[in-house]
Formats: sequence, structure tokens, C-alpha cells
Amino acid sequence: MSDTAILNKNDMVISKTSVSVLFAGDSGDGMQLTGTQFANTVAVYGSDLNTFPNFPSEIRPPAGTVAGVSGFQLQFGTTGVYTPGAKFDVMIAMNAAALKANLNNLHHGGIIIADSEGFDAKNLNLSGYGEANNPLEDGSLNDYTVFKIPVISLTRQALAETGLSIKIIDRCKNMFVLGVLYWLYSLPLETTIETLQSKFKNKQDIADANIKAVKAGYNFGDETEMFSQHGRFCVAPAQKKGGLYRRVTGNEASAIGLAAAAKKAGLKLFLGSYPITPASEILQTLAGLKKWGVKTFQAEDEIAGVLTSIGAAYGGALAATNTSGPGLALKTEGMGLAVILEIPLVIINVMRGGPSTGLPTKPEQSDLLMAMYGRHGEAPMPVIAAMTPVDCFYAAYEAAKIAVEYMTPVLCLTDGYLALSSEPMLVPSPDELASITPVFSPERKSDDPPYLPYKRDERCVRPWGIPGTPGLEHRIGGLEKQHETGNVSHDPENHALMTRLRAEKIANVADIIPDLTLDNGPEKGDLLVLGWGSTYGAIKKAVEQAREGGLDVAHAHLRYINPFPKNLGAMLGNYKKVLIPENNCGQLLSMIRDKFLIEPVGFSKVQGLPFNEMEIEAKITDILKEL
Repeated sequence: MSDTAILNKNDMVISKTSVSVLFAGDSGDGMQLTGTQFANTVAVYGSDLNTFPNFPSEIRPPAGTVAGVSGFQLQFGTTGVYTPGAKFDVMIAMNAAALKANLNNLHHGGIIIADSEGFDAKNLNLSGYGEANNPLEDGSLNDYTVFKIPVISLTRQALAETGLSIKIIDRCKNMFVLGVLYWLYSLPLETTIETLQSKFKNKQDIADANIKAVKAGYNFGDETEMFSQHGRFCVAPAQKKGGLYRRVTGNEASAIGLAAAAKKAGLKLFLGSYPITPASEILQTLAGLKKWGVKTFQAEDEIAGVLTSIGAAYGGALAATNTSGPGLALKTEGMGLAVILEIPLVIINVMRGGPSTGLPTKPEQSDLLMAMYGRHGEAPMPVIAAMTPVDCFYAAYEAAKIAVEYMTPVLCLTDGYLALSSEPMLVPSPDELASITPVFSPERKSDDPPYLPYKRDERCVRPWGIPGTPGLEHRIGGLEKQHETGNVSHDPENHALMTRLRAEKIANVADIIPDLTLDNGPEKGDLLVLGWGSTYGAIKKAVEQAREGGLDVAHAHLRYINPFPKNLGAMLGNYKKVLIPENNCGQLLSMIRDKFLIEPVGFSKVQGLPFNEMEIEAKITDILKEL
């Protein structure tokens, strides 16, 4: 919590510049819904925010245990917020397991709002505390501010006259807790009430019960003496650039980016997809955009997903497919087909912990080398990595632009952290987006020379020949093509030529991507922290804090992984040391070392959790101490 701590004595409201909150409980306690509603409210209120949903992969994880805890963390503030917070200031613990799983990440002196009825003998035993060791009673939480609230009893009391069953009433307990938080942080109820009315428009009794519960929680905060010695808090809205804002997750942003690219290019969008965690929301979001000409196809498997997209691209659509690690492995042969056909295709890979099924709901950056090299034969393709949830929009858009203008499949990398977390997005004007210009082969007349589908321009890019266009008949398939004609060829020299031309085309993409710029810090110095993908927020915050402490450190972040920006080598040479934090075992580090013959310092984290700024700042400090 950033402490400006200005006390308004008239109404006992303490001003804060930022707050990090964790909602934690069993997977059945509705913590994801509760956190999402809180995030929606602070977004509408005008705060900057960043969220991190963290939940088990099992459909029915073991209730009451640490393994079954579901959490939703968010940080909101009056200035730029780039992470959900290295540690949180407030924890809502719906049971003993939620407290045990997360207490180490609560700030010293932080606030705990505990559902005291989730600390009964059964829950204490399941959590591992033991029946005789209730942390709410044994003094072990004396370093924290603890508010014990009998949430279930108060919810039942508030909804006693609704006529609903106890089972349904108990499901409203998360709304009661949400109401308490709204009171504590001086936030309005209207956004949540509107959402509940919309969500349960066909179940008015359920809508009314949840609305009554959130109001009851708010009134409890207002009327109880529990908070009287501590007051309530207020985080003022952020000062933002004017315009229209909406809260987006990374998956939603990726989907909207594809739709925007199709509109800008004047093409129909087709997505061939097979549902897979944590990428499925891209399919779900685009399925809701049919009125904008978007076509989605839920395939029977990952292979069908990519092959239908290849067919759509061949037919003249902006085609895309989305997946996560195991699905990317299944799509590799199809991606190789797209490489040899030289057709535009966007593949969005939302990385998760692996190998195999691995950690389906946990983030990791461990597919980078598969994105670069995970196809048989020489099959290069551009690789772009999004940095933030909002940047997923721009990364998907740019991937589509490169795919269309260079007639190539493009891999766009996000991960489970970016995909499911959210932040406010300033909705861009269509005029602000870069143009996307497909080049189609024109109709040919009978006396024109033969059509050459693989005749290339100065960038080594072939034109897009749409089937059904008179005079554009040509062979198509996965066999090697003869230069220019596209006919099947097994000639050794031709294969060498075509392999080189395909590689040159991808290398030429470097001509249109911008030079790498520093996010923060001096152009020359002791240490450069080089990141990619979802490490952006943690690195940015860590470097800012390190520089405030007088350390000589800079930060640059890669979006373009293949090809690299042209000035990357020169930038790396301006620093005595280069640190590369990654949620893998050093994959970008290997690429940088092989390409530029330097020895960066690696910093790996493969715990199914994103980096936080405290970890990276500590690593920066350790490296600079040794110089």
C-alpha cells in the first residue's frame, strides 16, 4: 500500500494512493466472481488497476484444503499500476485454508477480514492448522489487523425473508463480503447492482438476493463498531488521458485485436479453435461478434482447428487459431503447412505450465523455443510477445498485419497471467491503428502470360491468389514448390532456393518493426534488465524502485522475438551486465547468448506464478553489488 495516509477527521477516511487486495477461499466460494466485480467497480470509478486470478485446475478441488484455495488479487491506485502487488495490503480469508495459503504474502500490519465461521474444527483440520490451533484466537496474527465477521450467519439473517433455500442463501455470502469491501474503500454499489440485474435477468429472485446481500455487507461496515478505531479508506481516481475506457482481460484484448485487424484490412475474420485452458475466452469473445462478420468454428480437436483456419486463409479471410502449450504441439504440422503454402495465419498461444497437461491454470513462458523452432524442417515464422493485458490487443493486431502483408503465419505469445488478468484500456480510434494492406493477385485474361503464384516482390513476399479468381488456377499443397510457378519440385537446387527465400522473407520483417527503446533508465550503464512478455510490469516497477534508490540500471522489453529489432545488439553492448528474468529456465537467455555471443545473467522462476517486483529488485541489487 502506498502510504500518503492523510486523515480526514470529519468522516474518518484515510487517503491512499494504491491498495492491493486478495480475495481467497474455496473454489466454490465465488472468489473469481467477487474479485471481478470489485475490479469492474474500481475501473468504472476511474482507478488504474491490475489483476491476477489464481485458481486450481481441478473442476472440484478438495474443499477446505490449501490445494483447493482460489484467489483473486488486484491492485488499484491513482497512478500507473503495473502489477497486482508483490504483497497485498488486505486479505479476505473465507476459511482457514485461504489464510494459511496466503498469509506469507500479506504486508506486515496488513488487514485480514476473516469469515470466522470458516475457522471451525473441520476447516482447521483440513487446512493443516489443527483443531487446537485457531489462528484467529491463538495470538499468531497479532502483527496484523484482524476483523472477524460471521459472514454466513449475517448473510442468512439478511436474506431470511427471501423465501430462498439455505443452500442458495449461503451462495450469496461472497456478495456480503464484497459489500463490506465497498464500504471500507468508499466505493459505490451501482456497478455491481447493474451487473447482478443483467446477469440474473431471468431469475429475479436470485438477483434480488445478491443485491440485498451486497447492500447488507455495506450497511454492516457502516453500522458496526468493528471498524470505528481504524476508519475507512479512499483511493482517488487516476488522472488519465481523456477518451473511452473499458476493462479488458488479455484474452478479450487478443480477440478484439483480431477483429479490429480484419476490419482495418477489409477482410472477414475466421477463427478455428478447440477449447483449451487458459485460451478458451478468445473463442468465446469472438463468438459474440457475429454481427461484425466474425466467423468462429469450434473444431473437434487442435489439428482441425489449425487446418480449418488454413483453409479460410487460402480462401481470402484473415484467419487465426488459438491454443495453449499442448495444443501448439498438435498444431505444429499444420503450421508447417502454412509456412510452405505462404499464407497469412495468426496463431495465438496462451502459454501455461508444462510439460504435458502440466499446470493448466498457471502461467509460464516456457513455449518460446517451441515457438521459434518447434516445427520439422526449416520453417521460420515471425514471433511476437504481448507485454500486458491491453498489449494483447496491439500484439494480435500487429501479428495480423505482418501475416497479411508478408504472407506468412505469425505466432503471437501471451500467457495465463496476461490472458486472465485485466486492466483499463483506452479504446483507440480506428484512425489511430496502422493500415493493413493485403495484396491480391488480380483477375487474368486469357492472353496474359501464365500465373506465377510464387513470384515475389523485393521483400520476397508472394501475392495472395484467391481461389475462384479467373486465371489464378495453380497447384496447392504441402510438397515443395518450384520457384515462381508453385508446381511440385524435388529439385535439390530449387529446394535450397525456396528454403532461403522463405527465411529471407521472415528476416525482412525486421525492416518494418521499430527499434527497441528503453522503458526506463540510462542509455549506457552498469545493468540492463531485458525482458519479454508478461514480466513487463514486475520489471518496470522493480527498475523504477531500484533507480529511486540510486542504482544504475535500465529496462528494455522485447515485443518482437523473431526477428529481433535491428538495434538490439548495439543496445546490449552499452551495459556491463544484462539480466534476463523469465518464467522458464532461460530460453530467451539462450537465444541472446547464441545470437550476440554475450553472457547474460539469467533469473528463472518456474512456480506457476508471475514474477513480482520485489524479487527482481533484489536480484538487481545483488548483481550491482558484485560490479
